[in-house]
Amino acid sequence: RIQSLRADGLAQPGPQFKELRDFAVLYRANHLSKPLEKALRKAAIPYKVSGGQSFFDRAEIRDLCAWFRLWANNDDDPAFLRAITSPKRGIGHQTLGSLGSFATRYKISLFEALFASSLGAALPARAVGSLHEFGRFVNDLQFRARQTQGAEDALAFLHAWLQDIAYEKHLYDGEDSPQIAAAKWANVMEFCEWMAQRCGGQVDDDILVMQTAAKNLLEVAQTIALLSTLNEREKDQNVVTLSTLHAAKGLEWPHVMLVGVTEGMLPFKMDDGADKPGGSTRADEAANLETAERLQEERRLMYVGITRAQRTLSVSWTKRRKKGRDLVAAQPSRFIAEMALDQNTVKEDPREKLRALRAEFAARAAQSAG
Repeated sequence: RIQSLRADGLAQPGPQFKELRDFAVLYRANHLSKPLEKALRKAAIPYKVSGGQSFFDRAEIRDLCAWFRLWANNDDDPAFLRAITSPKRGIGHQTLGSLGSFATRYKISLFEALFASSLGAALPARAVGSLHEFGRFVNDLQFRARQTQGAEDALAFLHAWLQDIAYEKHLYDGEDSPQIAAAKWANVMEFCEWMAQRCGGQVDDDILVMQTAAKNLLEVAQTIALLSTLNEREKDQNVVTLSTLHAAKGLEWPHVMLVGVTEGMLPFKMDDGADKPGGSTRADEAANLETAERLQEERRLMYVGITRAQRTLSVSWTKRRKKGRDLVAAQPSRFIAEMALDQNTVKEDPREKLRALRAEFAARAAQSAG
């Protein structure tokens, strides 16, 4: 949708639809950002996450991305330093400091400095041997990643690589809580499966992307590396914003996409006490009142989402959603019906339609409060 709007806008005079910073994707809960991040990365659209931590900004995912960046570009010094220390390989800060001084003196990258013939004069033989071992390991990974194609082979390669570097042990050794370490390892496994899917050109059920041609693992790593680099550039703010509705309060964008407007998501897990069988009791009345208040709060959040849009608003819901490990049928949110989008088929100015929607939801909020 973002690409389509930008393509239309680039063909027209004026500023509309041209800048990525003009787009925001809003959602009710933090967990909804993960499939959106995957979709944007697949489409090579840079973004930032507001109101929650990006899946790709988690330390364990950044560790893996550092390795991919190093595979894609041996001259990426920040990626080199993160990869060689995640996990630690018995190469200490003093050795890395001396390597950095050597590289600076000869104006070469850290990776190139590994194999410089004169490095032995600057570092002890044991340290040089450890650095050479790391360099050969990276070169071997690059070569094998280029030969690895298809989802099954890619997943096997990634699992073997993680075992070689003892990354799971690294996570557990670094955490006091086994539960936290297990959660981080689960993120790593999910990331590897996503990488493998991209190698196989498979459809991702979470984001329903179209099937694409298979790629080798190095090509996929290069794409991930590029997006990681773009997203880490603080000065580049021309990016799409992903945000929770709560974090979006007080902000506006020319073009807003409100996603996940589905019963159980927005409104969030509402239980209608009025549908319960049996006579009314004082406890039932209290529960019904609480449910009505929660529903009104959810309606206010929907109003927040609508009023963040300055020019255009897109509202979407899912036909299926995850419940635990299962996919279950989903229904559009009751709030969509309240918007009455199907009652006027005459083409309107988008800004006039937005003003009408704001007025409609404000009236409903006032009526419910009264």
